[in-house]
Amino acid sequence: MTTDTTTALHDAFFALHHGLPRQGPGSDSTTRRLLSLAGPLPERPRVLDLGCGPGRSALLLAAEAGADVTAVDLHEPFLAELRAAAAARGLADRIRTLRADMGALEQLADGSFDLVWAESSVFVLGFDRALAEWRRLLAPGGTLVLTECVWSTEEPGPEARAFWADAYPLRTVAGNTAAAVGAGYHVLGTFPQPEGDWDEYYGPLARNADAADTSLPGMAEAVAGARAEIALRRDHGGDYGYAGYVLRPADPRWPTREETAADVARVREINAAAFPTPEEAGLVDALRADPDAWLPGLSYVAEAPDGTVAAYALITRCHVDGVPAAALGPVAVAPEHQRTGAGQAVVRAVLDAARLRGERLVLVLGHPEYYPRFGFVRASAYGIKPAFAVPDEAMMALGLDGSGPVTRGTISYPAAFGV
Repeated sequence: MTTDTTTALHDAFFALHHGLPRQGPGSDSTTRRLLSLAGPLPERPRVLDLGCGPGRSALLLAAEAGADVTAVDLHEPFLAELRAAAAARGLADRIRTLRADMGALEQLADGSFDLVWAESSVFVLGFDRALAEWRRLLAPGGTLVLTECVWSTEEPGPEARAFWADAYPLRTVAGNTAAAVGAGYHVLGTFPQPEGDWDEYYGPLARNADAADTSLPGMAEAVAGARAEIALRRDHGGDYGYAGYVLRPADPRWPTREETAADVARVREINAAAFPTPEEAGLVDALRADPDAWLPGLSYVAEAPDGTVAAYALITRCHVDGVPAAALGPVAVAPEHQRTGAGQAVVRAVLDAARLRGERLVLVLGHPEYYPRFGFVRASAYGIKPAFAVPDEAMMALGLDGSGPVTRGTISYPAAFGV
């Protein structure tokens, strides 16, 4: 392919995409959902929007999250569109544009953003490279939010496989989740995007394709490529979709791992010291002895700098109206390490492990001012209740995969809980 041909195709592609409200599947409602999964933010969060396109997400983040947004894209006309839209909405002081390659951001300082945001753009670098390179940009406690095309089934059809083999390597949501955890992130939430997000992208793109002048250099090829994408989605959309990921780097002060046999005595000691009675320590031993309750790989510890066990979190099997669910607890931190982040580290780690096992729902009976930081909400919001009287705000639930409704009904705990 000659340089002139390549330039013509490049120019035709961007001409075809000019004026689209967004440059990939998405919606304002999805941006809001991802923002909610990120949890509480500083009063004026610093946001880096990478591959911002015409800036639909940047505008929402500035307006609704009160963010100071640095919006990055290589295509200057997109940035010009964003600056005009920001000025029209009175957000010019909240949005700064930067023409730059998202894979070459040396001009941006380490730790300078509370949120790094990338909707429909991570494919430019690839999921794994983005997680590795963008981590340094996050301030302590900062969050990475991105959306990525994924397989929706373990056995996609040959047409979809052939297209994506040439276009971009896909994984499932579970595959990307495992990659994120392996890269040292905690997963705050995942979100399968609705079909309407594709319509918001492909609807305007199809109209542009119908109106395009295919006599222009490269335009016939650009239109054919867009129509092929749209047709593949129409005919084989059940094989793939888009999903959002909300990720936070693990706290390096508190390494976490699965419990081993050598930890059992220390785990018992921590539970005995962390609670006013020895019942919690006995509960862990009883659950460990119950094969119907114990879930291998979901008993986790956090290590102190000297390598000793500092905190513990356990997830075991419970049921909601007979359907398997997971129960978090006990969670215990050695007294000398309380209020240091050790407890949060081990809870996030065991929740990650539960996601990787395919658990969909985790329940916890605990402090209502503590567990919402992990995404827990009142279980009653899901139509779930315990079989005994507790304050409504103390019985909480967390959906792990966002793939749809969970079973409503009454919780039944293992016998060891005595309820």
